Amino acid sequence: MVVASGTNAFAKEMAIRKRIAGIYNKREEDFPSLREYNDYLEEVEDMIVNLVEGIDVPAIEARIAQYQRENAEQIMNAQARKAEEYAAALAASKGQLQQTGADLQSSSQAGTSGTVAQGQYAPAVAGGGIAQPRPVGMGGPQPIPLGSGHDMFEYEDEETMKLRAEKAARAGGWSVEMSKKRAMEEAFASIWI
Repeated sequence: MVVASGTNAFAKEMAIRKRIAGIYNKREEDFPSLREYNDYLEEVEDMIVNLVEGIDVPAIEARIAQYQRENAEQIMNAQARKAEEYAAALAASKGQLQQTGADLQSSSQAGTSGTVAQGQYAPAVAGGGIAQPRPVGMGGPQPIPLGSGHDMFEYEDEETMKLRAEKAARAGGWSVEMSKKRAMEEAFASIWI
């Protein structure tokens, strides 16, 4: 069961969504038809809404526990697949490419020849003949941002956008009372015209 602050409904909902998404983590390709996948997503969303609203929580928690017992292997496989995808994306974003044998040979030949064209890097050779790592410059492949995919845990809802706009307005010197006062003044001024 998720225990979250009752005063912050958004944080509570996000904690519940994160927990349920870790358990109910099937993908579209795991289902024979799109209809079955959509039914699965709808069932998961209904459980999340009921947990957030506090509707029939013990029964839902029992369903979640039963699902975890019945699909433990599938949940572990999905978590492993997600970890592999994350590791691949992280490696790609850091630009860590495996050097080929030809690349290693060319760098060792450049270091031993003694003459290197201007602008080229000749790796220093430490005692024992171990080549030092080459610096990675801007000419190499650029990192791929990890945030390009859709993340269902981070979104801009209407309330958050409204609060952010209200904070910005207050920082600029505007207040709700000012607009109310002006509206009242204009209303009463128009009576006598």
